[in-house]
Amino acid sequence: MTDYDVLRVFCAANGGYGSELGVVRDGSVLPERAERQAFAAELGFSETVFVDDPERGVIDIYTPTQRLPFAGRPCVGTSWLLDVGELVTPAGVVGARQDGEFSWIEARAQWAPPRTLRQYATAAEVDDLPVPPKGERSETGVPADEVWGRVYAWAWEDEAAGRVRARGFPGRDDGIDEDEATGAAALLLTDRLGRALNITQGSGSQILTAPQPHGWVEIGGRVFLER
Repeated sequence: MTDYDVLRVFCAANGGYGSELGVVRDGSVLPERAERQAFAAELGFSETVFVDDPERGVIDIYTPTQRLPFAGRPCVGTSWLLDVGELVTPAGVVGARQDGEFSWIEARAQWAPPRTLRQYATAAEVDDLPVPPKGERSETGVPADEVWGRVYAWAWEDEAAGRVRARGFPGRDDGIDEDEATGAAALLLTDRLGRALNITQGSGSQILTAPQPHGWVEIGGRVFLER
């Protein structure tokens, strides 16, 4: 069996919640893309990272069904695990730093997969959203997986303080109907709003963000090693 670590990324202050991430520290044990894709599917995490050079921070990211050039949660978690100042992804070089209990990365919004950022009037509306069944048609006659695919539903909890309530529906056919915490979507929302955010996503995960000069965005969160 291939050795791997399991992290929880974007945990709450009490250490709870967060989203699980698999990290294979020695990517050379599975050098081929097909092998990595099969192993990511076997593990079933939203993302699995393969580390190709731990000193330089070279990584390769997979969902259960596809390879990603960049993803926020894997970069936050892996930079914490390797304790490096940057990560090298196919999308570009991601800056990384540790600040007390938070692990931070700096990335660009255009690296993130496209998502529909759908605003609701209240946090309660976001809380009450059902996970849309695949193939169900909406009132407009459009299949739900087209309406909801890669949707980040959000509402202000406290606009003046930058506090946001969010839920993420990845719209993928890999058994993951809702993401507990989604760094790339938080990056896109921060880029659109142009301000620092304190996001509560899923059941209680916490994501912090801050826009930076020249189109960069910082994303931060707590990381815990599960095993």
